[in-house]
Amino acid sequence: MNLAYDDLGPRDGQPVLLVHGHPFDRSMWRPQAKRLAEAGYRVVTPDLRGYGESKSRDTKTGLDVFANDLVELADDLRLGRFVLGGLSMGGQIVMQLVADHPDRVTALVLADTFAGLDTPQAKQARYDTADRVAAEGMERYAEELLPKMISKQTRATRPDVEAHVRTMMRNAPKDGAAAALRGRAERPDYTNGLETIGVPTLVVVGSEDEFTPVADAELIHRKTKASTLVVIEGAGHLPNLERETEFDEALSTFLTNSTHSKNKRSHP
Repeated sequence: MNLAYDDLGPRDGQPVLLVHGHPFDRSMWRPQAKRLAEAGYRVVTPDLRGYGESKSRDTKTGLDVFANDLVELADDLRLGRFVLGGLSMGGQIVMQLVADHPDRVTALVLADTFAGLDTPQAKQARYDTADRVAAEGMERYAEELLPKMISKQTRATRPDVEAHVRTMMRNAPKDGAAAALRGRAERPDYTNGLETIGVPTLVVVGSEDEFTPVADAELIHRKTKASTLVVIEGAGHLPNLERETEFDEALSTFLTNSTHSKNKRSHP
């Protein structure tokens, strides 16, 4: 699988791989990629298969497939071990990847995501939505999602963010989005696996997130030993765009601290 991606910052910088959510693309991480690259990190932001500029013929794409694509990309770029972050579906892909390839990650960022399984009703809704968007496209689906994706405060004060989120959702390839919905409906439960994560982990969530509320982030934090929880006030499901300054500060602090703690372990 040849993924489209951006590769910013010095090639010898600490690698950071950021995974977008559904139904978005790699431009979701543009503010963080720019800031981290300027700080000396090497930041890789791919379009997942079936999203953005990455092609796919899948009718169902499991999260393990997405995870393996990312490892293949990391191998191609010779990243070795890397910081891995993801938001929403991207966070679930992160949990899948660290379960399958725990030796590849040095730290994790789990943003506005959910470790457990869907209810039977929510699982069926993913299948139904997949069929619907494959048949009619993304436009109406995007307009329905938008009020839940970002907070009321963001919609009132950040028309630039609302426009970016709407554009990403409306432009998402319908067949790729449908394939991911079907695969995601069949994902495993990652909750117990959180207890085996042995690297520093940042858990971050918007205070107004309707899809994965603060309680979901608190559960991930409780289960993950070396984790830090940050709640971004006033943000919905996309705090990295809605409140990028606060999100970036939390991320930068975490990366600095996790690098220092790693060095301490390496050089007692």
